[in-house]
Amino acid sequence: MLIGYARISKSDGSQTLDLQVDALKEAGISENHIYKDEASGSIDDRQDLTNCLKTLREGDTLVVWKLDRLGRNLKHLVNLVQELHDKGVGLKVLTGQGAKIYDFFVYWDRK
Repeated sequence: MLIGYARISKSDGSQTLDLQVDALKEAGISENHIYKDEASGSIDDRQDLTNCLKTLREGDTLVVWKLDRLGRNLKHLVNLVQELHDKGVGLKVLTGQGAKIYDFFVYWDRK
């Protein structure tokens, strides 16, 4: 199953969730499988991210618009990617740059 996650920063004000949600829908995710937060990426306790992670099961794929939507802190991001891997959950990043960074994580993990 494809599960989407979108996040904007309340303090930024320059973004809306619409762009991310539209991209997630175009990737084949239904609206009721998209989790959304309006909170800073530096905050670890984001309610919909927590709910999203609880929903994910082995074989599912978490889809995000950009990798930084999961968190701006590299340590938190690496830990989260590892947690997904350990659960047998895939991760798909819709932007090219984010996908390349994720591919690097996968490559490094195989070494």
